[in-house]
Amino acid sequence: MELSKPQKLFLIISCFFVANAILAEFIGVKIFSVEESLGFEKLNVNLFGVKGLSYNMSAGVLNWPFVFIMTDIINEYYGRRGVRFLSYLTAVLIVFAFLTVGLAMILTSSDFWIYREIDGQTLNMNHAFKAIFGQGMWIIIGSVTAFIIGQVADVTIFHRIKMVTGEKKLWLRATGSTVISQLIDSFVVIFIAFYLNPDYNWSWQMVAAIGLVGYTYKFVIALLMTPILYVSHKVIDNYLGEDLSKKMLKNAAK
Repeated sequence: MELSKPQKLFLIISCFFVANAILAEFIGVKIFSVEESLGFEKLNVNLFGVKGLSYNMSAGVLNWPFVFIMTDIINEYYGRRGVRFLSYLTAVLIVFAFLTVGLAMILTSSDFWIYREIDGQTLNMNHAFKAIFGQGMWIIIGSVTAFIIGQVADVTIFHRIKMVTGEKKLWLRATGSTVISQLIDSFVVIFIAFYLNPDYNWSWQMVAAIGLVGYTYKFVIALLMTPILYVSHKVIDNYLGEDLSKKMLKNAAK
């Protein structure tokens, strides 16, 4: 069966959306220093009584900006139902991925695989596998919950702004919805994963300080990604053609 252009476009965007979301979840276990990665000194600031704060971010931030861009594109061309359907589907697939990894961790390892020498060091591959893939249940729940809440907030804010501005000011509805939804996302995931989690029991000062520092990074990235959204919009319009593009934009706004 030959797919129409809108169907092909939705399929392509959906595949990249899901792939980036799942990749972000799994590589997110690595925490890196933004400043040192860029060759700068750590900020080392104090906030709400929490000392020595700097931009220590989850590696998942490499992929999430592309998820936000694709969210705005789906919002623009397929409307609320398109974003909600894909967001709920992605959340289910993320949970499925973690369940699969959980099953993989309880498998009995082959003797020859357990100990391996890498860069002159003998590593226990079982421990390494569990350390990388075995994210705690609270972190998984926090991440998935924050993702769903953030996506629902994004689509709602996006269309509220569009109702006021019409087809103009793509940057305002796209960037505006992203920075607000990411503000919610940033605090929800930390609140569930580290405040409610009895293994960490962070104070609200820790949640506020670390959440705010992380959010400032996401805010800057959202602004920097705006030109990419315009380029993507142009490429899609050329692919669909002027008439079909306008029809989809009109239907998505309903």
